[in-house]
Amino acid sequence: MHVSFQHRRQRLLAQLGDAIAILPTAPEVIRNADAHYPYRGDSHFLYLTGFSEPEAVLVLDGKAGKALLFCRDKNPDSEIWDGFRYGPAAAAEAFGFDEAYSISELDQRLPSLLAEHAALYWAVGRDNGWDARIAGYLQQARQQARIGKDAPQQYGDLLALIDEMRLIKDEREIAVLQQAGRISAEAHVRAMQACRPGMMEYQIEAELLHHFVRHGARQPAYESIVAGGANACTLHYAANNARLNDGDLLLIDAGCEFNGYAGDITRTFPVNGRFSGAQRDVYEVVLAAQLAAIAAVQPGARLDAPADAALQVLVQGMLDLKLLAGSVAGVIESGDYRRFYMHGIGHFIGLDVHDVGARRPGGQWRSFQSGMCTTIEPGLYIRPDDRVPVAFHNIGIRIEDNVLVTADGHQVYTDDVPKRIDDIEALMQPH
Repeated sequence: MHVSFQHRRQRLLAQLGDAIAILPTAPEVIRNADAHYPYRGDSHFLYLTGFSEPEAVLVLDGKAGKALLFCRDKNPDSEIWDGFRYGPAAAAEAFGFDEAYSISELDQRLPSLLAEHAALYWAVGRDNGWDARIAGYLQQARQQARIGKDAPQQYGDLLALIDEMRLIKDEREIAVLQQAGRISAEAHVRAMQACRPGMMEYQIEAELLHHFVRHGARQPAYESIVAGGANACTLHYAANNARLNDGDLLLIDAGCEFNGYAGDITRTFPVNGRFSGAQRDVYEVVLAAQLAAIAAVQPGARLDAPADAALQVLVQGMLDLKLLAGSVAGVIESGDYRRFYMHGIGHFIGLDVHDVGARRPGGQWRSFQSGMCTTIEPGLYIRPDDRVPVAFHNIGIRIEDNVLVTADGHQVYTDDVPKRIDDIEALMQPH
């Protein structure tokens, strides 16, 4: 299990050279009183270690070429209450660390380790508490520095290095992402089949969560959006407490987290199983835009190619539907389309649903590479407006899939849930 994590740490150690790096995992967070939110480790830490317990710190010693873990001690009394914990010795064996120590030794050992290195990498500016701790360690390191050697005088952002590594998914990551996508897609199918007029949005959300957990995905990757009717015109709607009305559309933006990796799918469908004429017209525009954007995901193509392809289709559709007037070029130049389409075409996806990776390093668009994974999610959101035909009022439609860049093209690995109108209507009809 730990081979891929060791390989990642070795790659990072090679980049560090003689420097040292410090990376803590996320802390536990109180929800209320003495109840915690479900624990989820820091994504960068999980990427390099696979170790999912709280109160842990990874130290990478570039000069020695070693990975050190500081974690909680074994404690049989605590384990009676809170469950299994590895302890340093077992963690080193299970996850392939060169050395492992009690987290209680971190403050004692770190200053001495820092005193032997000229450069230090950590998550600069991400956590004020850790920035202060690092400053304290550096002060102690300067006092302990050997004659003729200085404590670190050069500093770097560790997360920038890890972000570049995380941008390209390896075979193990791709397999887990595909499984997250499959579970998420099956949940959307279940929601479509369960939906009936008169149900509450949260009842459909329950169908999603049931399928996630039943298949080993204990948490959603983000707060599910289950938005009926006009609620779909609110991009991050999360109340999920309204009644689903006959004749309305239902927009569901939901995905599970499986073994740390996210699924992220959006589908929009009629509550009663049949699209009205206006709903059909808008939906076909959004679907055409999504298909055009997906086709533009190719190795070597610039990352903005899908956005440009989708925008051309969306704007032409808005003109055809009389939502806007003018020419495609004129509407794009003026930005008038943002009344109905106000977000980007997608984002990287991985350990985080909005995954890391600079899209324009150095101010220039990056190109797609095999192993990247992105969402493609155009939409149209038509709020009531005197300038808009009444038939289109309160129609909100988004269609989103997860797309893996391959060596010779792309793979849409969330397409197990239908998105063509005929397929959606066929799925939703009682058998």
